[in-house]
Amino acid sequence: MKFSKLFAAALSGIVLLTGCTFGSSIDNLMTPPKLSVEQEQIYSALTAAAGTSISLKYPKSGKYLSAFIIEDIDGDGENEAIVFYEKTSLAVEENTLRINILDQYGGKWRSVCDTPAEGTEIEKVIISKLGSNDRINLIIGSSLINRSEKKVAIYNYNFNIGTIEKTFSESCAFIDVTDLDNDEQNEFLLLAGSSTGMPAIAEAYKLDKEGIYHKYNCELSGSFTEFDSLSYGEIEGGRKGLYIDAASGTGYIQTDIVYMDDTGLNKVFAAPEESLSTVRPTGCNSFDIDGDGILEIPVQTVSPGYEEVSESEQMKLTAWMFVNKDNRLQQKYSSYYSINDGYIFVFPEKWRNKVTVRRDAINDEIVFCAYSDGQTGRELLRIYCAEDSPSREDRISNGYMLLRTKGESAYLAYIPQSHVAFEDNLTPTAGEAAVGFKFKD
Repeated sequence: MKFSKLFAAALSGIVLLTGCTFGSSIDNLMTPPKLSVEQEQIYSALTAAAGTSISLKYPKSGKYLSAFIIEDIDGDGENEAIVFYEKTSLAVEENTLRINILDQYGGKWRSVCDTPAEGTEIEKVIISKLGSNDRINLIIGSSLINRSEKKVAIYNYNFNIGTIEKTFSESCAFIDVTDLDNDEQNEFLLLAGSSTGMPAIAEAYKLDKEGIYHKYNCELSGSFTEFDSLSYGEIEGGRKGLYIDAASGTGYIQTDIVYMDDTGLNKVFAAPEESLSTVRPTGCNSFDIDGDGILEIPVQTVSPGYEEVSESEQMKLTAWMFVNKDNRLQQKYSSYYSINDGYIFVFPEKWRNKVTVRRDAINDEIVFCAYSDGQTGRELLRIYCAEDSPSREDRISNGYMLLRTKGESAYLAYIPQSHVAFEDNLTPTAGEAAVGFKFKD
């Protein structure tokens, strides 16, 4: 029988779902984090059971970033401790990465089970119920030392017999737990990149009351080997989608969107050419540009007037596309997207197909101009990124308006004034300039 436990104070952090795999490394820590009093007690119990020839291992991304995870993993209302460590005294042929489960008895921590973990590094840990089953699952993503090969394993801790059972194991590139089909039950999601003779795939697993995994899968478009960015967003019709921005070639990404309904796991783009229409440079990730919960896909187009020049000399605009109720891409906005300076300027609706853009190399500014009948007309707006106070104040003294600051940088706009009333009504107001300027934070 277990006794009441001390307050759990795990060193943990939150990392949003943005990465193409499990997240960035924290191996550059100069010294291991200082342990809390409770963690010291757990560590003493661990070394009493496993010996002192050990080193703690830290997950590299996700909610849990500590070698000590203190959670209720058997559903009894009280916490257990999960510790990841490497045992340096094992033989070469044995797996050195270990998982130890500790529990409290009479107010003292004690190791109750110890098992090898897959791989050599802990990438990500998720603790969650799945499907209609009440058990709490310990989901551990791991990798080999070069982090090029990743696996995921799901464990179930049974306190009554003091064991941890592995119920699932598979290779992967990305893992998560979410309610993808809006049935108020979580699914386990897995993405795997393409390999020799095998396409990239998305898989979703439901766990029933008997502990059986039910698998749903679909092939992804293209020969995706790496996933650049993954985000959840709505799709018209009340569906929840996983937007997958994946590498589709050197310096380019391509988007697939998967969702789940009564028929299983599906992708929005049934025909390969639909997904191919989303190919664009790396860095132009899917983004909810207007905050309505529906992600838009930024697709580059040639700015008017640059159709006949070489690609290296072309200026590009960005069409922000969304998936309509017929699973077709439809343009919502047009913009200029500066990846280098990190901002987006969304065109007022009245600019659609009537404005082009050029770069003023001398003044280091982006200039928006009227465009009609194949001719570039008057200037409508200039945007400048000032990287120091003198250049910022100089522009402001010359009639520029401050749009936004970010760190040491200031973003400013200039609207040319004229006493002539133009029939096209393309000159933006200060409000339109301010509203159209956005950061992809």
